[in-house]
Amino acid sequence: MLETINHLDDLVGMQLIYTYANGWDYELYVKNATTIDYRIHSGMVGGRWVKDQPVELVELVPGVFKMAWTEPTGTDVSLDLMPNQNRTHGVIFFPKWVDEHPEVTVCFQNEHLQQVEEARDHYPTYPKQVVSEFSDIIVKRFRGVNDETVIDRAPEPGMIEAIRNQRL
Repeated sequence: MLETINHLDDLVGMQLIYTYANGWDYELYVKNATTIDYRIHSGMVGGRWVKDQPVELVELVPGVFKMAWTEPTGTDVSLDLMPNQNRTHGVIFFPKWVDEHPEVTVCFQNEHLQQVEEARDHYPTYPKQVVSEFSDIIVKRFRGVNDETVIDRAPEPGMIEAIRNQRL
């Protein structure tokens, strides 16, 4: 059964998996009020995963939230979460270099920051590719605050189903 999430305190500690209308599968763990971990299971940068990404997180109205962050790649993300409706709307602003060389970012970013930053500084940033999509939340599970085991490895085939069935 899916959790009811009405306030910011309810969202912190949640693991969400959502599928964008374009078919991309993303996983997000709201580690605490200022930090997320995430995995990208499919799409342009499928295979990428990140721990300890600083975010701005606000409650717009009860049950509706906004997260925003800038990645070391130069990618900007704005994600509106409507967890009680099992929906999100995300806008991702990919720099030109990520659009042209996504393979550079498909890694555990935390262990490849220098490589990512060198690519960001070497390749062109503009024009940005803007991806604006709604998604359906397919997994919503409370995992607690600051649990390092939620996002602890790269995405792999079958992982979403394992999480959905609480085998992971």
